Amino acid sequence: MMLFVRIILCIVLIFCVSVKAHYIVIVRTEEENFVSTLTKAPKYVPTWPSLDSRPLPVWYDVAKFGIFIHWGVFSVPSFGSEWFWNNWKEETETTKYSDFMKQRYPPNFTYQDFAHDFTAEFFNASEWAELFKASGAKYVVLTSKHHEGYTLWPSKYSFSWNSMDVGPQKDLVGELAKAIRSKTDIKFGLYHSMYEWYNPLYITDKQNNFTTDRFVTHKIIPELYELVETYKPEIIWSDGDWEASDSYWKSKEFLAWLYNKSPVKDTVVVNDRWGSNIPCHHGDFFTCTDRFNPGVLLPHKWENCMTIDKKSWGYRRNAVLSEYYTLAGLVKELVITVSCGGNLLMNVGPTKDGIITPIFEERLRGMGAWLAINGEAIYDTKPWTVQNDTLTGSVWYTLSKNEKQLYASILEWPDDNILLLGSLKLSKSSQIHLLGYSSIIPWKQSDNKLVIRLPANAHRGEPAWVLRIGTL
Repeated sequence: MMLFVRIILCIVLIFCVSVKAHYIVIVRTEEENFVSTLTKAPKYVPTWPSLDSRPLPVWYDVAKFGIFIHWGVFSVPSFGSEWFWNNWKEETETTKYSDFMKQRYPPNFTYQDFAHDFTAEFFNASEWAELFKASGAKYVVLTSKHHEGYTLWPSKYSFSWNSMDVGPQKDLVGELAKAIRSKTDIKFGLYHSMYEWYNPLYITDKQNNFTTDRFVTHKIIPELYELVETYKPEIIWSDGDWEASDSYWKSKEFLAWLYNKSPVKDTVVVNDRWGSNIPCHHGDFFTCTDRFNPGVLLPHKWENCMTIDKKSWGYRRNAVLSEYYTLAGLVKELVITVSCGGNLLMNVGPTKDGIITPIFEERLRGMGAWLAINGEAIYDTKPWTVQNDTLTGSVWYTLSKNEKQLYASILEWPDDNILLLGSLKLSKSSQIHLLGYSSIIPWKQSDNKLVIRLPANAHRGEPAWVLRIGTL
């Protein structure tokens, strides 16, 4: 009996030692993890050298073409531009905006009163998503908030001045994000204005020469966190930064969080508008100025943000046909931009009702039809050693990523159907195809010129044509 008791006591002792050892291992592991968490440095710190070291997410360079959407309370007066409120309040040289208001609205009518007519009653996010997909665009950027401060989502930092509290009574950002993601493979991005013309907090900070930062601390940074955590945009397109430094805006601190800890830290891209003197110097891609198209190859990824309506980003009721880009003009912008290493972000301005008008729709579908045939010269390409042909200013080059195909985009069809190129010297085994045309295109090398005989019946009044040249 005593032997049996001793055996039992030994088993219990062994068990207790085992449990204690296991407990010690667990505690030690947890302590090590805790210490590691405390001591592990973030991948990016809030300095421009660190933030600029982040590689550009691959999808953005592959995409090449996106749609910009300027929509807000300014879509109600739809006169002049999206700067209506500021132009009305600040005009001194003319009475254009004051006359507009006197002729159409009662005395004491305020800009805030316009918000009640921002109804979005015909807004159909699924129809928008279908149109953007048909355009060939690979990403979309919606103005979540312009300089007027009105948010297109129910922001808790914009009480009674958002699309849920006044106007549509809808989460417009949320509805479009859901439709884009459920019905297309398009990336969803958001534009966000840093400053707000007449926000009292911003005005006070400005009057204090930005030595105070209540506006940024209590409004802008919390608002940006709310946008990112709620809608997880793949693009943060910042604007309205130019009156103050990046230090005032706390841009570096926000971007460090965005790149290190946000739900889109591995895929998000941002532009360069994060403070005075920052544009064209820092950011995942440079925008430099509106409608930026240098026409030469740049060493850093860049974007040409431009408008179909040549005079405004927002919808204008009084625009005339000649003030809209033709399809040929838009394709030209795309071709030159991509040849020089940029992306094209092409803007439409919906009405206050939520309609993308037929002229915008026609241009978008026209772009999509052209890209359906010629998209291989645009998507997932890279610049060649020459951007614009040396003999003609109407031919621009791109190169396939595997460098086996060179594309020559022709913006003007030669009158005699003979195209002369001065930048190419082909081997005898090279073949040339015209995209959308079945037969091989005849060519010959003559001195320092490549002579290409284009098929006359392939002209068809297209906005541009693309030659695919293989075996260079």
